[in-house]
Amino acid sequence: MPKQTVRTVALRSVVFTSDATCVLFSLWGAFQLRYGFQPPTGEMGWGVVLDFFSGQGIPPLLLGALFPGQLALFLREGIYRGLWRFASVPDLIRIVRTSVLGAILLGTLVFFFQIDRVPPSIMVLYPLLLIMGLGGTRLAYRWMKDSRFSLANPGKEPAQILIIGAGRAGETVIRDTLRYPDYHVVGLLDNDPKKQGSEIQGIRVLGLVNALEKTLASHQIDTVFLTVDSPSRQLIEDVLTTCSRLQVECRIVPSWRELVNGQVDLQQMRPATVEDLLGRDPVDLDMETIARSLVGQVVLITGGGGSIGSEVCRQVARQRPSQLVVLDHGEYNLYQIERELRLEFPSLTIHAILGDVKNVDLLHRLFTTYHPQVVIHAAAYKHVPMLENNSAEGVRNNVFGTLNVARLAHQFGCARFVMVSTDKAVSPTNVMGASKRIAEIFCQNLNAHSPVRFITVRFGNVLASAGSVVPLFRQQIANGGPVTVTHPDITRYFMTIQEAVGLTLQASVMGKGGEIFVLNMGEPVKIKALADLMIRLAGKKPDVDIPIIYTGLRPGEKLHEEMFHEEEALRNTTHAKVMLAKSRVMDMAWLEEQLILLEKATRAGDKDLLMNQLKVLVPEFASEFFQTDPSRDGSEE
Repeated sequence: MPKQTVRTVALRSVVFTSDATCVLFSLWGAFQLRYGFQPPTGEMGWGVVLDFFSGQGIPPLLLGALFPGQLALFLREGIYRGLWRFASVPDLIRIVRTSVLGAILLGTLVFFFQIDRVPPSIMVLYPLLLIMGLGGTRLAYRWMKDSRFSLANPGKEPAQILIIGAGRAGETVIRDTLRYPDYHVVGLLDNDPKKQGSEIQGIRVLGLVNALEKTLASHQIDTVFLTVDSPSRQLIEDVLTTCSRLQVECRIVPSWRELVNGQVDLQQMRPATVEDLLGRDPVDLDMETIARSLVGQVVLITGGGGSIGSEVCRQVARQRPSQLVVLDHGEYNLYQIERELRLEFPSLTIHAILGDVKNVDLLHRLFTTYHPQVVIHAAAYKHVPMLENNSAEGVRNNVFGTLNVARLAHQFGCARFVMVSTDKAVSPTNVMGASKRIAEIFCQNLNAHSPVRFITVRFGNVLASAGSVVPLFRQQIANGGPVTVTHPDITRYFMTIQEAVGLTLQASVMGKGGEIFVLNMGEPVKIKALADLMIRLAGKKPDVDIPIIYTGLRPGEKLHEEMFHEEEALRNTTHAKVMLAKSRVMDMAWLEEQLILLEKATRAGDKDLLMNQLKVLVPEFASEFFQTDPSRDGSEE
């Protein structure tokens, strides 16, 4: 038998023996307390107690029923699920419940066997002593394990810790530090006036958070733990700035999304990230409706290996579809997401399809083979300067790739088609935005001629997506700078990938068809401020340790993005973070004619013809291409 198994059996035997002993001595102690440790006279003499252990005096049937009955209650109520090392309130509740049930069992046996030598007070004293015995042994074991006495690293000075946040997470982290002699919690800071001067696990709340700098200096703090639940961006920035200036390490408790079981421990404290600084309040989603719309369905996700597409795969897979078809033209990305999904969802049927949305024959075989009921179209080229220089290929992928998938969804009678769009489609100034706007227009107008619900979801930049500014800044900072910002006043909307995808799924179940849903991205962020924050996150000083230089706006780049066009008449929906833009209807026959002309332009590789045709389809398209030569403006064609 393996050593680990032998050790586990031995420990469980010790625990069971300890609890059995508590049962015997709780009943014995109840008699002793009842009679004040004086031998009562007459029929209730000491012999009753002594006979108890020999099975005499008190009928053997009572002992034979109570003892195994109480132990059976321990097993039934799950008293052995909790580890003694982590004994806590839930374990105490189980102990109390089991002890009370044991007292009821004792009373039932006394009544059933008509034992008149057991006074009623025993039914009260017995469970009280049993609670004390069972709880006391567990708490004593935990105290022994949590004590600071340790031979590890003798003579080493423990790191001085300051905790910001005197809440549940702070208390948990304090308790966890007791296991590690290398840490010593000096105190806490909290902005709640009621908590000032109070103590948690013997650690005092020293003051408000605005006293951070003074506290760091006076107590020679090595590390600050930020354990506030859902801290504001301003709080994280203030704490991080102060710690950076005084060269003190700052670590943060993970968000609820990052925790598997909702429990925090010392090992999960991590450095603050840009997602923390730009993060927002957790989003409430109607998960029941989302799950109902996906469970048992065959779901096709195009671009499933990309930053957004892979997160769509993860969130959809959790809703138990019958099959998940993942299409991507990047071999490595497809391999990565397939491997991840198979590990996390071993019972889910997954089809990883290597291919391109421009390949109509491949798409037709895919729809014929799998008959997807829900299509989430995330495949797109999105890098603005790259598409400015490769406009024909950008249009071919973003426009005609979308048309290919949408038409097949219509042909095969899918239930829903959800297109992931972008804020760059609003009053576009670049090929990427114009191509996505045409894809929006086609899906909106096809909806009126199809039983399929075509739904478009539009949002801005997602943090840490491939090719975005955040990974670029991280690499530049790691290389020692400089960090390149195109313009000191440029702003962008930001959202985490998880939030964007969650809201996309939320919008997909709200849509009746033909809508453009716009995600509430909050306030725009200055890219210069983002660069400053990321440099400070790395423990450096902006423009001192890491220079910031301005390179000028790139071709097709806006200074400020918009989330909707003035003619779209944005209005609220039942979800606070999902808004609805009014559709702009076009004549479908005219649209199809113009798309044929656009396809001819892409095939010819004629940029003048291509740009003019984009302008015909999207009159608000304001590319620099037209500004350099007004005669090129094809808006009157």
